[in-house]
Amino acid sequence: MSENMAPLDGESQKKRVCYFFDSDIGGFHYGPGHPMKPTRIRMCHSLVMNYGLYKKMEIFRAKPATKREMTQFHSDEYVDFLNNVGDDCPVFDGLFDYCSISAGGSMEGAARLSRDKCDIAINWAGGLHHAKKSEASGFCYVNDIVLGILELLRYHTRVLYIDIDVHHGDGVEEAFYTTDRVMTVSFHKYGEYFPGTGELRDIGIGKGKYYSLNFPLRDGISDENYKSVFEPVIRQVMESYDPSAIVLQCGTDSLSGDKLGCLNLSMRGHANCVKFVKSFNKPLLLLGGGGYTMRNVSRAWAFETGLAAGVELAPEIPVNEYYEYFGPDYELDVRSSNTEDMNTPEYLERVKNIVLDNLRHLGGPPSVQMSDVPKMPIDEAMDDSRQDEDLIPPDTRRHRRLLDSRIQADGELSDSDDEGEGGRRDHAHHRDRDSEPRSHSSEVESAAGRRFGIGVGILSSGAAGSTHGAGPSGHTTVVRPVLSGHLPMEASTPTTIESGPTPIEPSVVNGTTDHTSGDKSPKTNGMVVDHDNGASGES
Repeated sequence: MSENMAPLDGESQKKRVCYFFDSDIGGFHYGPGHPMKPTRIRMCHSLVMNYGLYKKMEIFRAKPATKREMTQFHSDEYVDFLNNVGDDCPVFDGLFDYCSISAGGSMEGAARLSRDKCDIAINWAGGLHHAKKSEASGFCYVNDIVLGILELLRYHTRVLYIDIDVHHGDGVEEAFYTTDRVMTVSFHKYGEYFPGTGELRDIGIGKGKYYSLNFPLRDGISDENYKSVFEPVIRQVMESYDPSAIVLQCGTDSLSGDKLGCLNLSMRGHANCVKFVKSFNKPLLLLGGGGYTMRNVSRAWAFETGLAAGVELAPEIPVNEYYEYFGPDYELDVRSSNTEDMNTPEYLERVKNIVLDNLRHLGGPPSVQMSDVPKMPIDEAMDDSRQDEDLIPPDTRRHRRLLDSRIQADGELSDSDDEGEGGRRDHAHHRDRDSEPRSHSSEVESAAGRRFGIGVGILSSGAAGSTHGAGPSGHTTVVRPVLSGHLPMEASTPTTIESGPTPIEPSVVNGTTDHTSGDKSPKTNGMVVDHDNGASGES
């Protein structure tokens, strides 16, 4: 296996993982000074690709959710206008498209789980748990979680929703407050904190009484204390409720050092929740959520993507287009701080006993009357997975969509898609010894310096005709000598390479060398890291 990852110990069953990413998501912006930055999802995807996790799972670009699909939960008027917003939910350019991408990934992930096309579906652009039926709230406009759960309920009798965001999952709880087909469990900071809901006594009403569980926390909870309450509560929920599918909202504002959070979880403490829930071997939908320190958000979600795929990522972050964001240590870990834990053992034990006592009122899993599965527009896309084959250019030998859906077997000896790993080289023909070696992740020598590949890309930039944006994003990164102290190699600014009469400007795109002619600019989706001028964003 690659030096960037190692198989998990005790992994008894390999999971089929579907990973959803739309390259357009990083292009949206809430506005200057706003803490919510969709770029964090693109940063996470960059780590996922450069660690080589794409070999372990299928990658999809979900069809954006339509107005009709959104109105399964939201009101017609709200979806039509999406303008009933507050100060924390600004109206920005492309707002509806942003909501469509987020909701589409969660709905298609749920649909693939229901049809047994995968065991775990991941949509880090989802998890917007504050949105209400006719109201935007807490940076959330469309509640993709509710839409995903509604899709699961078409096939599953009972669905469990778990929320580990620092904020209470009020929008999801409110949507299912009166039903026993969905149990909501939220671990969150409570007390003079947004959104102000999620009290211990909020347990549901009517048919849904005791099917809403809230575990209010105080500031600074540590990994050990969080684990001491999360695992016994979830274990008892699984025994008492016996769900047939699980949705886990992995908001990372519960991590230590978050700009808006006040808890003190490390990356591994947060990821332990994912690992524990995964161990129940139920269809699992992993969603994003809060998280406002971008470098930590991307670290945690990339690590948890690895856990879902059955591997543990190496601590050293591979070179990628956002490499400078992860300085000065360039490591994957997010450590806890020395913040005081205000959650005393006595307080946690008392709250845990009350929550477990509420579970005892269930009297076993509720029964559900059998009925026909209602037909929805998404069924057509799921039933005919090859409906878009006619859109693939016939002259493209290996289209990006085909490579995204390919999973490399553990014992596979050929790395033909990724020549250069482990010291392997795709050398030029022996008759052309003076030509450049074409290796995806090896350095390309030039007269004035050396250029290094950016980790491992999923395919070369030659598939220019591709319309599928779920592969590696087309960022361009130049690694300069100022980083030589952190990198095990020297790097200097590359110079223009002449190829025939037309000047060519080479750029390294996801581990490949892209030669773009002077009259056509290379298409990029993100920032250019120039260490002379510094990288904009968080440090």
